[in-house]
Amino acid sequence: MADVSLRQLELFAALPDFTTLSAAAAHLYISESALSQAVTGLEKTVGEQLCVRRKARGLALTPAGQHFARRARRIIADTRELVLDARAGEELRGPVRFGCFASFASSVVPELLEGFSQRHAGVDLETMVGTNEDLFPALQAGRLDVVFVYDMFLPEGYQRREIYAAQLEAHLHPDHPLAASGTVDLADLADEPLIHYDLPNILTYTVEAFAARGLKPRIDARVTQVILVEALVGRGAGYGLLMSRPNVLPVSIEGRPIAVRPLDPPATSAHVVAIWPEDMILTSRAVALLDFAVEKLGGYSRDDVVSNQATSDGPRSIRTVPVVLPSD
Repeated sequence: MADVSLRQLELFAALPDFTTLSAAAAHLYISESALSQAVTGLEKTVGEQLCVRRKARGLALTPAGQHFARRARRIIADTRELVLDARAGEELRGPVRFGCFASFASSVVPELLEGFSQRHAGVDLETMVGTNEDLFPALQAGRLDVVFVYDMFLPEGYQRREIYAAQLEAHLHPDHPLAASGTVDLADLADEPLIHYDLPNILTYTVEAFAARGLKPRIDARVTQVILVEALVGRGAGYGLLMSRPNVLPVSIEGRPIAVRPLDPPATSAHVVAIWPEDMILTSRAVALLDFAVEKLGGYSRDDVVSNQATSDGPRSIRTVPVVLPSD
């Protein structure tokens, strides 16, 4: 058996998060020389260079080092699970780190953080909000257990579980002529000013939805926040096209009403799914989180939301919860 300690694996598993050895050592509360010796010892045992250490250029892992760090994180995580399982009995205890796509995070994350924590008080939830470009590297590096994303443009190599269905909807100012209709035809919007929610891949499915009808959207503004789309729609600056989401009311962040209408004929449809690497086995805590998400969100439909919104006296007060945003 290779002479490698769990501590060496733990130290090396942390390296992908840092650009210098000194920064990694400070985070790990050891000296830089001790960390360097641990890495050198690993490289001698493995018989391969795992990282490049240059004072002027910082720290960079070789392809072999990146693979080794991913596997080391899995070993550390499995060891932690072994200890937790021995201690926990039937009660779930330990961490779950999940990511959530930004456009629907406000509709999903509060439900999970509040409700799941009440049901499983021994589980510590931590969440990261971002785009696929933020979430996928964190998932692959082992910093997240699972992420919630749309099932569009997903690469190979992931297991998935469906959470809820979503479809593209029109968001209109209440005084817009089309707001009086129960549904909206995309053709009637083509010449209207579109407040486009501008994130990677979203332009693709918006343009494709119009192109399927032989149309082209008139994009007057591009913004990177759903709340800004809704705020501009609420002020009458244009219309928005957003995927349907649970736990929302038809008002902007300023409290201005918004008319949300389904498209007829329907355009883009998708599912929010939970995904994780196909070579990773989810912990019992992560499985419980997905079960809870399906229980609370899986029955969501646009008709249910519209019915709830029509009978609502106004916006609900929502308890704020902390999230971890991706670093620049």
